[in-house]
Amino acid sequence: MTDKGSVIIKVVGGVDEITPDDWNRLANPQNCLNSKDTYDYSPFLSHAFFCALEKSKSASSETGWLPQHLVMESENEKGKHTITGILPCYLKNHSQGEYVFDHGWADAFERAGGAYYPKLQATVPFTPATGRRLLVGNGPDAQKRRLMLAGGLQRVCEKLDVSSAHITFMDAEEWETLRSHNYLLRNDQQFHWLNDDYESFDRFLDALSSRKRKNIRKERQAALAGGDITIEWLTGEQLTESVWDIFFQFYIDTGSRKWGQPYLTREFYSLIGKTMAEDVLLIMAKRNGRYVAGAINFIGSRTLFGRHWGCIEDHPFLHFEICYYQAIEFAIKHKLARVEAGAQGGHKLARGYMPQITHSAHYITHPDFRRAVEDYLERERFAVERESEAIARHGPFKKGNVT
Repeated sequence: MTDKGSVIIKVVGGVDEITPDDWNRLANPQNCLNSKDTYDYSPFLSHAFFCALEKSKSASSETGWLPQHLVMESENEKGKHTITGILPCYLKNHSQGEYVFDHGWADAFERAGGAYYPKLQATVPFTPATGRRLLVGNGPDAQKRRLMLAGGLQRVCEKLDVSSAHITFMDAEEWETLRSHNYLLRNDQQFHWLNDDYESFDRFLDALSSRKRKNIRKERQAALAGGDITIEWLTGEQLTESVWDIFFQFYIDTGSRKWGQPYLTREFYSLIGKTMAEDVLLIMAKRNGRYVAGAINFIGSRTLFGRHWGCIEDHPFLHFEICYYQAIEFAIKHKLARVEAGAQGGHKLARGYMPQITHSAHYITHPDFRRAVEDYLERERFAVERESEAIARHGPFKKGNVT
C-alpha cells in the first residue's frame, strides 16, 4: 500500500525480515531530540524478544500466531526508502494468550452468522504489559507516522477480509490518538506497585496502615519459616542452561495446571538467555540446596515487569514473597519507578499494588457489529473506571500516603 506516493506500508512474515538496528531504532529510541521525546526502555519491544518468540515457535502459525508485521517505508530526497514505522502484528485463529478477552464478541458474531476468526492482533504475544505499539521512534513527525500506521492496519484488515484488528496494552497517549480515527476504545485494570522514592522495604511498609503492615510481615516470615528456604536473584551470566532447565520445569508445572497448554517453549528461554540476559531477572527460592520455585521478571529503564512463576513444592505465602515482595525489594534497590505484576489479581491490593487502567483499541469491519461493540465498550469503560476508583479507596495505604 502507498500513501501519497512517498510512503509504503507492507506486511512481512517475521521479525527476522527487519534488521535489529531498524527495529530497535523505532521501538526503543535512545537518542531523543528533547525531553518531550524521551521514551522508557521496554525489553518487550526489543528485536531480541520478538525474535525469541518467533524463532522458538512460541509465536508461530502452528500456535495460531502467524506474524504479519506492518512495516512503513518513507522515501527520502534521494529516492531511497527508509523504515520509519513498525506495528508488530499477528494473524490469529483464536483468542488465547492475549489477556484482553473478546471471547464473548467472537461468540456473538458467529451466532449472528459472521466469522470472527481470523483476526489481526497488534501486541506482544503472551505479554500483558503496557507499552508502545505504533513504533515510530521520535521526532517532529512521530504523531503523523503513528496515524499512518494505524490507518495502515485498518487497510490490511480490509484487504485480508478479516473481522477485526486489535491493538492491546497500548500506551495511553497512543490510545488517545486513536480516539477520533475509527477505533473503538477499551479499558481494563491491572495492579502495579508504585515507588514513592522509598529508601527501603521498611520505608514502604511505613506508608501502609498498621494492619496491612503487620500482615505483610507475617506473610514474609511464614514464607521463609524455619530458615531452610533462601531467595536468590539471578541475571546476566548467572542465567545458565541448567538454570533455565529448572525454571522451565516450574513453568510447565504451573502452566499445565492453569492454562492446559503452556505458551512458551524451552527454546524461548535459551534465546532470551543468549540475547537479552541483562534484561532478565529470575527470583528463585532454594530449599536444602535445591531450587523449588521461581519467577521470571524483565527489567526496563523504569519498570520491573513480573511475568510468570512456578514451583515444584508448595510452601505457604512463597508465591507472594517471590512474585510481589522480592520484586518490590529489587525495584527499591535499583530505583525503579514501578513494578507491573501482570494481569488481574485483586489480591495484590493488600500487598501494596494499586489499580491502574490499561488501554486497547479495536477496529471492527462489520458496521452493525461495530455499533454493538461500541455500545458495550462505552458502558464497560464507565464500569472499569468506577471499579478502579472504588478499589483504590480501600487500598492498604494510610490516608494521605496513596501512591
